Amino acid sequence: MIGVFDSGVGGLSVLTAIREQLPAADVSYVADRARAPYGARTLADVEAISHDVSRWLIDRGADCLVVACNTASAAALKSIRREFPGVPVVGMEPAVKPAAASTSTGTVAVYATAATFQSELFESVLSRFAEGVRVLTRACPEWVAIVERGVIDGPEAEELVMAALQPAIDADADRIVLACTHFSFLTPVIERISRITVIDPAPAVAMQTARVAPTAVGSGLTKLAASGDTDEFAALARELSGLDIPVIRFET
Repeated sequence: MIGVFDSGVGGLSVLTAIREQLPAADVSYVADRARAPYGARTLADVEAISHDVSRWLIDRGADCLVVACNTASAAALKSIRREFPGVPVVGMEPAVKPAAASTSTGTVAVYATAATFQSELFESVLSRFAEGVRVLTRACPEWVAIVERGVIDGPEAEELVMAALQPAIDADADRIVLACTHFSFLTPVIERISRITVIDPAPAVAMQTARVAPTAVGSGLTKLAASGDTDEFAALARELSGLDIPVIRFET
């Protein structure tokens, strides 16, 4: 069984990509909404939380983990792999490499959480892949907040997206890296109101999961768990991903 987790609904974008890539796999998803947003916490706090969720999933049969959260990946990916050495762990990495390789203007933008930008992982990605490219960064907690409310289109979404995108547009950025899984749900709005090409890492993460998952063949079962209001999360999962299934309570 593949265990997937995020602080909230954002990782459902990764779950959807995994389901498309591995339709026969059994997948269990945890939304840790009671402790969200991770991006506003310290990296040490997110690391401890990520270990809690990982242990919960492994105790319930996960033999592959997908950290479907950029902040959690930045804070805890290495230490999760150390703690569970027999379990393949797939994480999120800001997709600066394809953005830098494909830009025509020489300017790319990375939109994420503040915690992601403070991590060693982000600095490593920049040093490895962004040489000779101008990289603009912006933390967008307001994007996380609206997606957690299920607002992914309409006037409110357009206004907040445009306000955050304007500096990138003014700087002639032609690629935007979505380094927060929540932001994937805003891709249609971003593409409609700008000419910036969106780079969403979810498909690549799903392909990597397919490469490393030891039990990619199962009964095709999807399970959802959440801390906080499970009914609210169930409604959001239906709206955002079309998953009309019960949600159990996640507690550590």
